[in-house]
Amino acid sequence: MSPKTGSVLGRYSRKAQEWPSCPLSLLPEDVLKRSMEVGVISDEGERAATYLQIDHSVVFQAVQDAFKGKIEILNTREALKRYGWLREYWWRLVKTDADEYTKLADSLWDQGYFIRVFEGEKVTLPLQSCLLMSTENLNQNVHNIIIAEPRSEAHIITGCTVHPNVHSGLHVGVSEFYVKEGAKVTFTMIHSWAQEVEVRPRSAALIEDGATFISNYVCLKPVKNLQMYPTAYCRGASSRVSFNSILYGAGDSKIDVGAKVVLQGEGSRGEVVSRAIATDNAQIYVRGFLLGEHGESRAHLECRGLLLSDGAMIYAIPELLAKVRGAELSHEAAVGKIAEDQILYLMARGFSREEAESLIVRGFMDVSILGLPDKLSSDIKRMIDATTARAL
Repeated sequence: MSPKTGSVLGRYSRKAQEWPSCPLSLLPEDVLKRSMEVGVISDEGERAATYLQIDHSVVFQAVQDAFKGKIEILNTREALKRYGWLREYWWRLVKTDADEYTKLADSLWDQGYFIRVFEGEKVTLPLQSCLLMSTENLNQNVHNIIIAEPRSEAHIITGCTVHPNVHSGLHVGVSEFYVKEGAKVTFTMIHSWAQEVEVRPRSAALIEDGATFISNYVCLKPVKNLQMYPTAYCRGASSRVSFNSILYGAGDSKIDVGAKVVLQGEGSRGEVVSRAIATDNAQIYVRGFLLGEHGESRAHLECRGLLLSDGAMIYAIPELLAKVRGAELSHEAAVGKIAEDQILYLMARGFSREEAESLIVRGFMDVSILGLPDKLSSDIKRMIDATTARAL
């Protein structure tokens, strides 16, 4: 371990609890409940494939019988041993020396998942994964690889959370996405951390001709600090990317979330849409960077923020850079408090002030921007309703 990575670890422990392999139905009730809060379904028949990791242990990985030969899900250590060609994808989009956290994830690597969707396969049920920390003050470093082969299509739901007894820790997650020609990947990540957990996702995607990558991110629980800045390279002609985020910052959370879109292919398109609510003393930074490197490319950046307390802060940081003539980049941002006229309008129709504020906040956190299936949209809407109900 280098001195640099040692300084990152600080007070965090590498002594993880060992967990045996078992079906989801046999997990302890408190672990299963936390997993379900971030999108995991215990009925494996409702998911095409499942991966569950607790601390440094791979607890469950399996493909439903109906989807065998169409998709593959393994822990990354096993996948690298099985497939020599996978080294060509390993640390290709995210560099090991990008920062102190990628160095940590490279030197102290704790599994992660490998997902492959076979060529031409349209997977009708979502794949699911869950990364959970059950040991107090633990450091967990995962590296994930997702490959969607040509003309394939899949929706991946990833949940990251902690055991109810865990209050602090450091989670570093490296994810590299390869969306091949004509493929489509929808990736929905739901975070539910604790007030003293530090979180450092490091992600990038490579999108080929006619391919689409949709990244949805939902964070509704307090966290000590979170910093993520995924990058999508729209390298192929007519490639598409969409980053959508719903953020709720409470307590003393410090949340720094952004996305970078690099438009390199003819007819490539990008979009970054964020909804952020800050209350108590939370600080939220919402970043977006659109980089046009091809004359026939377009992208749009949109951020809306809502402040619910005088101690909270939202800082929107849009960046647009066109390097060639013909690239079209645009942005819009708005941050403020709940408009008094909206509250009075609802109060005039019989709602109390508290009810009116709650309705406005719930409407602001509109899950339709995520473009999810009805069942998952309903589940996330229930999470948002529960979160806002406690806060207002």
